Amino acid sequence: MPKKRLLIFLTLLVQACSHDSKTHISQSDLLQQLANGSPIVIDVRSNMEYQAGHIPNAIHIPFWTAFTTEQLRRYSSDQPLVLYCEHGPRAGIAKLGLSLQGFQSIRYLEGHMMAWRKAKLPLKVSATIR
Repeated sequence: MPKKRLLIFLTLLVQACSHDSKTHISQSDLLQQLANGSPIVIDVRSNMEYQAGHIPNAIHIPFWTAFTTEQLRRYSSDQPLVLYCEHGPRAGIAKLGLSLQGFQSIRYLEGHMMAWRKAKLPLKVSATIR
């Protein structure tokens, strides 16, 4: 990986784990915006994690597919996206992939899924996990 891409990649990983209002959205702000139909929320965790519980209406795009996904083709590249994983790093990788696809307004959920669950916010369960 060329040095410039590695630097971008590492920067995105650090951003995913930090708490900056320019790069992150709070849980309460996200809930309020979702009530108005925006933004697009993307869960980048594994299929098993997604099925065990995700933010209602979140689109499941595992982080390793964010570089080639067709799932967002129907959306404009300037629509706001909110990414989350369990605690941050995978969302950073997904942001890089989605940025390379042209998406411009990408933020992370503050605290990711770990904080969402801790706050006992709404979850949708897709399957029973044994």
